[in-house]
Amino acid sequence: MAQETPLAAVHRELGAKLVDFAGWSMPVRYGSETAEHLAVRSAAGLFDLSHMGEVEVRGPEAGRALDRALVGRASAIGVGRARYSMLCAEDGGVIDDLVVYRLGEEEYLVVANAANAEEVAAEITARADGFDAVVHDASHQWALVAVQGPRSAEVLEAVSDADVAALKYYAAVPARVAGHEVLLARTGYTGEDGFEVFCRPADAEAVWRAASAAGQPLGLVPAGLSSRDTLRLEAGMPLYGHELTRATTPFEVGLGRVVVFGKPDGFVGEEALARRRDEGPASVLVGLVASGKRSPRAGQAVVDPASGEAVGEVTSGSPSPTLGRPVAMALVRPGSAEVGTRLAVDVRGSHEPVEVVALPFYTRAR
Repeated sequence: MAQETPLAAVHRELGAKLVDFAGWSMPVRYGSETAEHLAVRSAAGLFDLSHMGEVEVRGPEAGRALDRALVGRASAIGVGRARYSMLCAEDGGVIDDLVVYRLGEEEYLVVANAANAEEVAAEITARADGFDAVVHDASHQWALVAVQGPRSAEVLEAVSDADVAALKYYAAVPARVAGHEVLLARTGYTGEDGFEVFCRPADAEAVWRAASAAGQPLGLVPAGLSSRDTLRLEAGMPLYGHELTRATTPFEVGLGRVVVFGKPDGFVGEEALARRRDEGPASVLVGLVASGKRSPRAGQAVVDPASGEAVGEVTSGSPSPTLGRPVAMALVRPGSAEVGTRLAVDVRGSHEPVEVVALPFYTRAR
């Protein structure tokens, strides 16, 4: 049976369509997924992300332990700041992509994808062996509510005691929301300004209802996993299990910049990733825009329209509510990755024309 988040009763009250996602019963939509998507682009959306995993790492050598475990340099993160990173296998394949928060000099919070949370906790624990650090899987001790969209700061200003305007991107501060102690972070996965509120499970409903009440006059709506997926696709953000897998390294998806070589203790997968860096990736992540109405979907072949030869594979695809046309991300051969290249996607035996475009498809106005 799928696990329920602390907000399960709220989702049922709102009439959400619930699906099993990574072992959790999660709202895929509350009404129209397109309306939810557009609300996040124009105003704000309210998301339940309590299925995500949280791993706490504490101790005098917590930073060194994470430097060894992850491809990035956690020890260089300033207190109160966050950084995107990855956990890779010895062969360089991605086990998960993560956000690492430094909460104190000797305290870190690693946020993992729901499907990988247990493996991430186990891997970090194993890789921290020999360091003066304690790793604790705290996933069930946290709930996570996100407010995303151009009016998200207004929503949080109305319900928290934090100086929301002063909070930098990829930063986090202890705060009170609806009278409850939380960790308030300015980050997200939609391509918009946004915030994630880490709170105790018992406080999640109060936090949700306060944000909902404050945001409704501004256009905020509850939003499910379906709109979250199309939002991140438009923003060109990779999704584990699609763009990121054990068969890909950070270099295939254009994220080689998150890999830090030459750390004092090294890191797991360093030799394999150095070879990939030097040899160049065998495939490149690109954006595709379709000229027809049929949307490319994950797993479909990308082909050379002249020869019919397969040159890659779609990793994610959907109609874009913002652009009004189908878009996709795909891993293709380097020779087919240049912007402007005309390709096709095999959609049930029909070769639908697409054009390679630069990622992201959508960038918010600053």
